[in-house]
Amino acid sequence: MQVSKLKQKIPPKVFALLEKKGFNTLRPSQVKSIDAGLFDDENLLVCTPTASGKTLVAELAALNGIIHDHGKALYVVPLRALANEKHKQFTKAYPGINIGMSSGDIDSADTHLERYDLIVLTSEKLDSLLRHHAPWLKTVKTVVFDEVHLLNDPNRGPTLEVVIAILRKLLPHLQLIALSATIGNPEELAQWLDATLVKDDWRPVTLHKGVYHNSNITYEE
Repeated sequence: MQVSKLKQKIPPKVFALLEKKGFNTLRPSQVKSIDAGLFDDENLLVCTPTASGKTLVAELAALNGIIHDHGKALYVVPLRALANEKHKQFTKAYPGINIGMSSGDIDSADTHLERYDLIVLTSEKLDSLLRHHAPWLKTVKTVVFDEVHLLNDPNRGPTLEVVIAILRKLLPHLQLIALSATIGNPEELAQWLDATLVKDDWRPVTLHKGVYHNSNITYEE
């Protein structure tokens, strides 16, 4: 869909940034997220295939929290390598936004993070910041949880669950955006998150299923 058709639903400063970055069209999951209340501070659980546009949904929510609501945004990922990747990606894409990263020492309050608008970090680091009662956390408006299906992981799942529960209690006006391409019970998870479920099957490349046997692949019709 043309971005111009959604102009009335997008805050002016965020819309201007989209135009500046050259976004002319939005993908189905992005349109559905906007219709579901992305810019109305609604919690969203976005379950769509890989490369379907989930990251832009998260970016738009973060930009809205920073530019329109004058708060901070957190982008939570499961791995330090992914934190580095997202930090580089966001820093290049949004040079006008102060973007920080914290994924190392989990026994520090990292007071320097107060000067950043968007902070990329791991769930373990966010857990540490919560336990250290970092005062700037009170200014957080939007939190994105990437790969939220890891709630089911026996190692990372418990920390992620506790972090989400504490944040929702600590920040009653928080907007929570959860992203995943692989959730077996999205309706149940959306209910726990008090979030609107956004589902879509569109993907940029058609997925073909088949069976490989004796050097031949037989595809489903």
